[in-house]
Amino acid sequence: MTTTPRLSGKEIAFFFFPLFLNIQLMSVSHTIINSALARLDDYVTALAGMSVALVIHLFIASPSYQNHTVTIAMVRGRRSMRSVLIFIALVASYVATMLSLIAYSPLGDLILERLVGVPPDVADAAREALHILVLLPFFTGLRGFCQGLIIQARRTSLVSFATGIRVGALFGYLAIGQYWFAGAQLGAFALVGCVITETIVIAFLAWRVHLPLDQGEKEKTTGEILRYSFPLAYSSCLQQTIPLLISSIIGRLSDGPLALAAFGVIRGFLFLLAGPMRNLQQVYLTLVKSVQDYRVLIRFNILVGSAMGALILLTAGPCNQLILGRLLGVETELRHYLSFALGTCALFPLLYGTSNLLRGWFAGAHLTGKLGHSTLIKSGFLLLVWWPLIQWQPPVAGIILGIGLLLCAEFLEVFYLRLQKRQQPEEVLHLAPR
Repeated sequence: MTTTPRLSGKEIAFFFFPLFLNIQLMSVSHTIINSALARLDDYVTALAGMSVALVIHLFIASPSYQNHTVTIAMVRGRRSMRSVLIFIALVASYVATMLSLIAYSPLGDLILERLVGVPPDVADAAREALHILVLLPFFTGLRGFCQGLIIQARRTSLVSFATGIRVGALFGYLAIGQYWFAGAQLGAFALVGCVITETIVIAFLAWRVHLPLDQGEKEKTTGEILRYSFPLAYSSCLQQTIPLLISSIIGRLSDGPLALAAFGVIRGFLFLLAGPMRNLQQVYLTLVKSVQDYRVLIRFNILVGSAMGALILLTAGPCNQLILGRLLGVETELRHYLSFALGTCALFPLLYGTSNLLRGWFAGAHLTGKLGHSTLIKSGFLLLVWWPLIQWQPPVAGIILGIGLLLCAEFLEVFYLRLQKRQQPEEVLHLAPR
């Protein structure tokens, strides 16, 4: 590695926390849409249809979640930029095609009514929402590409700024959309409209940043970039199966409905408090230039992960009634049922941060195939225990079992990636991301 100034915790904080804020703003935009749909006459069908449509979209579109990571790691000049855009266009076309098949063909009936098991009216509302959501992959793909360029230029505050514009524009799209759309389709129109606005803003900002290209660094060919990117894509897809598999296990237990409701509440908290830890992958790829930098980032992960874990403990314990009861309106029975399981989730932010640090290391070393393998191990573990647990019906609360499975799956990924990292040759162990 070349000698560079040592990375400081302050540098990491200024880079990381705007990305942290970005996650919160994205969460707020979905809450605003749900709030608007909850005020409609047939609000139950509208909310359920939008929820199902988003679940389908998030699962199918998951291969595109690594677009900004691919951009950060691969774009070194104009040729590699074109190659990354080819990958993004291929993934967006695949996602749009699959969404169109569900929205416009009999495949939608099979998936929505038979596999997912939703009532016909909710399935119709979900299909109507998907009619509009099929446009989304191309804009989210371009947005991820532009975010990657801006993150590579260390201007992460601009990412949060663009998302803030998205939240502001959302109110306007909800207001004008009522003249043409109703129900779940109104929510889909508002979501697509605000994402398009965000994409235009982030593209303009990326153009203004003027990221220096063609600076003499070796560029990968299109084939090499595709071989690098597709393991990341299917790894993201497999990640989305984890909550689905856990839900399919605990939903079949004696307290299934209560366990599923509690799992939904806890997942919402983990998205807010642990979800931003995935940005450590981008922090690694952009900032870490030496082994010493990596150690500083490890300490940052421990500090932030522990702080997020402490907030989860406070929510599960002393602040249970204030946060879950008064602010979120969770019923007393459900609050008491999930409190212990939520407390055990205090380990999750640190564990999730560690796995994303390791994912950053493998992405920086261009060993993305290992990341696909690690996700296969997680989902394979849950598939392995699926049938025995359903047959055994263990004498514990379903939510405790669900959170235990979630923590075990994450621990397995960390263990596998650490083991694989130690087995790499010495010259690979000291590779910098750039």
